[in-house]
Amino acid sequence: MTRADILVIGGGIAGISAAARCAEAGARVVVLEREPGIGAHSTARSAAIFIANYGNATLRAINAASGPLLAEPDGLADHPLLTPRGFLIFADEARLPELAAMQAGATGMEALSAQQAIELAPILRPERIAGAVYEAEARDIDVDLLLNGFARLLRAHGGQVVTGAEVLAVERGQDWTVTCKAGSYSAPVVINAAGAWGDIVAQMAGLAPVGLVPMRRSAAILPAPDGENIAAWPLFGRVDDAWYAKPMGGRLMVSPAEEDPVAPHDAWPDDMVLAEGLDRFEQDVTMRVSRVERSWAGLRSFVPDRTLVAGFDANAKGFFWLVGQGGYGVQTAPAMAQLTADLCIGRTPVLADWVVNALSPNRFSTRKGADT
Repeated sequence: MTRADILVIGGGIAGISAAARCAEAGARVVVLEREPGIGAHSTARSAAIFIANYGNATLRAINAASGPLLAEPDGLADHPLLTPRGFLIFADEARLPELAAMQAGATGMEALSAQQAIELAPILRPERIAGAVYEAEARDIDVDLLLNGFARLLRAHGGQVVTGAEVLAVERGQDWTVTCKAGSYSAPVVINAAGAWGDIVAQMAGLAPVGLVPMRRSAAILPAPDGENIAAWPLFGRVDDAWYAKPMGGRLMVSPAEEDPVAPHDAWPDDMVLAEGLDRFEQDVTMRVSRVERSWAGLRSFVPDRTLVAGFDANAKGFFWLVGQGGYGVQTAPAMAQLTADLCIGRTPVLADWVVNALSPNRFSTRKGADT
């Protein structure tokens, strides 16, 4: 039996960053990751962009708290984790109200004409654009550097990462005992950062789920359009999430932006979904899709209100939820890691009380009456 102060189940960006901040605060931390390495699922398959205006009001507050560390990653990397990109969204006439709703309450997001949008993404068809909005300060995130920076910080403070450690049982006693293929571990605090498997881990512990729904999202890598230097293009797409595209390594990544509910698994793309998404993309641009160089898929797990879940379970002392990151996990990781450490160590959170309350796992009516 290996004993610790905090066990973290899940070695994605959420779990590794939270573990690092807890270890930095003096806790003995062990991370249990089922895969051979950390960041194997959603973290490694992220579109990897920081968009301040992405998500609802709660998420925007968390984005604002994460931005400074991503810009100046003291102790994680020796240079900024962000590089210029930009975020461009357009709409046809029928969807202009959706565009207005996106801009409402936003900061640093300007309205553009069709011509201005085409100057940023020259393959867009002008007749498909009735209006557009642009966030110039959106930045690409170096996800690998962020993840490994937190992993180094964790190990520098005595933390341990155990891979190949698929969880088989979670038992409640004086402390929590987690049995996995790599052995047995105990601690007074367990952080459930298991991503798409978060509700499964909770049910192992005898707790009610929070209603996580893993959703598949696919992406394809296409050759750059002939004669175009796409390096400075923004991430761009339709306001109704029919597709989005982003330059990546001299090629163009296009996603159908689907949200298909699936069981937790190592995701792969559905050929028909990918083809339909690329067809929608072709209708809005002047380039033709002649070849897909490669494709992949990842899971984005949401709870019903599409806001992250973070906090102790009211029905089980020492069980901490850190799940439901959806498409926001990488860019919110710095603030969520700090919040997790604050709550687990017993410090006053830096985030405002209304944000902390909005993240609580105890906010869901489906969890009332859970076994105490």
